[in-house]
Amino acid sequence: MGDEIAELSSEQAALTKAMGEASATRSKEKATNEATIKDSQLAIAAVKKALVILQEFYASQGTPEAVLLQDKKQVPELAAYKGMQGAKGGVIGMLEVIESDFSRLETETKADEVQAADEYDKFMVDSKAAKKAKHDREFKLSLEKDQVEFDADGLKKDLAFTEDALAKASAYYEDLKSPCLVVHVSYEERVSRRKEEIEALKQAYKILDGVSVA
Repeated sequence: MGDEIAELSSEQAALTKAMGEASATRSKEKATNEATIKDSQLAIAAVKKALVILQEFYASQGTPEAVLLQDKKQVPELAAYKGMQGAKGGVIGMLEVIESDFSRLETETKADEVQAADEYDKFMVDSKAAKKAKHDREFKLSLEKDQVEFDADGLKKDLAFTEDALAKASAYYEDLKSPCLVVHVSYEERVSRRKEEIEALKQAYKILDGVSVA
C-alpha cells in the first residue's frame, strides 16, 4: 500500500508538470498565432489600400498598369516575389496575389489556432480528471493504510501483553510444580508412618473407651 501511494503521488507530480509545460507551450503558440493573424490582417489592409491607390492612379492616367511592370527594375521586390503561380501579371495582379497569400495565411493560422486550442483543452480536461482520480485513490488508500497500521499496532500490544501473562503463568507453574511433584519420602516409609498413625489412633481409642467405662 505504501508503494502504491508513492507511485500515485509521483504520477500526480508528473501530470502537474506536464500540464504546466503544456500551458506554457500553448501560451507561446497562441501568442505566435495571434501575432501572425494580426500581421496578416494588417498586410491585407495595406495591400487593399495600395490596390485602391494604384487603380485610382491608373484610371486617372489612362495608362494600362501592365506596362509599368515591363521594366522589372522599377519594382524589384515585386519581381522577386513568387507567391501564387499562374496569376495574372502586372502590379495590380501581383498585389492581388500577395493579398490572396496573406488571406490564406490568416485563414490557415486561425484554423491551426482553433485546433491547437481544442487539443490543449482536451489534454487539460483528461489530465485533471486523471489527477483527481489518482488523488482520490491515494487519499482512500492512505486511510486504509492508517487503519491497517493502527490494527497491527493493537495486535502487537495484545500479543506483548499475552506473552507477558504467559511468561508469568509459566513461572508460577514452575514454582508450584516443585513442591507438588518432588517426592521427599519413599512409599514404604509413607506406609510405615500410616500404620503407626493407625496404631496410635487405636491406642487412643482404647484409652478413651476405658475412661468412659470408669
